[in-house]
Amino acid sequence: MSTTTTTPAAPTKARVKNALTAGHLTGAQVTMIAVGAVVISTVIFGLLWLMSGDPFFIFTEQTGKLTLNFNWGGWLALAGLLYLLGVYFISRQVEGQRQATNRFVSGLLTVAFIIAMVPLISLIFTLVVNGLPGLIDTNFWTRDAAVPGQRGALNSIIGTLWITGLTTLMSVPIGIFTAIYLVEYGRGNWLSKLLNFFVDVMTGVPSIVAGLFAFALFMLFTQLAGGDITTIKSGFVGSIALMVLMIPTVVRSAEEMIRLVPMDLREASYALGVTKWRTIVKVVLPTCLGGLVTGVLLAIARVIGETAPLMVAAGMTINMNLNPFQGAMSTLPTLVYQQWKFTGDEAEMLSWAGALALLLIVVVLNIIGRIISYYFSPKKDR
Repeated sequence: MSTTTTTPAAPTKARVKNALTAGHLTGAQVTMIAVGAVVISTVIFGLLWLMSGDPFFIFTEQTGKLTLNFNWGGWLALAGLLYLLGVYFISRQVEGQRQATNRFVSGLLTVAFIIAMVPLISLIFTLVVNGLPGLIDTNFWTRDAAVPGQRGALNSIIGTLWITGLTTLMSVPIGIFTAIYLVEYGRGNWLSKLLNFFVDVMTGVPSIVAGLFAFALFMLFTQLAGGDITTIKSGFVGSIALMVLMIPTVVRSAEEMIRLVPMDLREASYALGVTKWRTIVKVVLPTCLGGLVTGVLLAIARVIGETAPLMVAAGMTINMNLNPFQGAMSTLPTLVYQQWKFTGDEAEMLSWAGALALLLIVVVLNIIGRIISYYFSPKKDR
């Protein structure tokens, strides 16, 4: 008679459906903590507003401005603080000390990013709301600022194109050639060290100093030639001032891009008997072309909004001037400053429209730089 023994099945663990009992906070639960922090902060600041007795908003009929009596910055800061405290203590009870610390640090970075983005979003919103009516006006693009009632920014747009174009034409060759020397020929000699020192110094030069330098330089030349020193300011002098600010940016960006080219490409070219200068022209520069163009566009975006050096070197005018070598020439930054000093709705609208136009130009240059960097990067599989 045989006996059959059966092995009992191993007990199966019951599936835990509640993530809290599993020692882990889900994304939805973390979101609920954030929502609770916002609600509590809203209640606290709402009670403070009720206790103050002030109206929630004030509308000024003369200017058409709506002012809210609510501390948005304090409300956001308190909500972020409550979220950090809430997610830390709840995570500590559920997930333990280590994960709670991790969530606290991650939340701190997120809150810091949101708080840092608030002024930028507020600035963009203010520029769009106040500048869009003037920007879509046909007078802004077709007339200068000399005729009351029909003021535009055509003279400033042309001045911006002239001065920025001349600055780019002079700065880009100097900056790229300097970067090529520092990477390919300098190799730590005394001249490359001296160039690096001066580039670092020029990077930290205040913009107003660049304007004073250009103005003083041309005043000296004018005095030596016996000319009239009251006619020094011009678009070309403003270009010289911006060139002082643009060259170090181009040098540093081009230098980093050229250094990224692998040395193997150079050595392969040398092994085929190609000379150094042809290797630079045919191998090095085409390889880093996307980075060079991106650096140049970012350098243009950096100088196109300068105001102080152009006020000193190029001057301000409300009249049209097509000659960058004679007479004061207005640009969009100086137009914003000049019109903001004037009284009247037309001048204020023109000032806001000029500021919005500058913002759009910088955004477009950055987008173009990103696109060029994406399509011309040698690391892409295309």
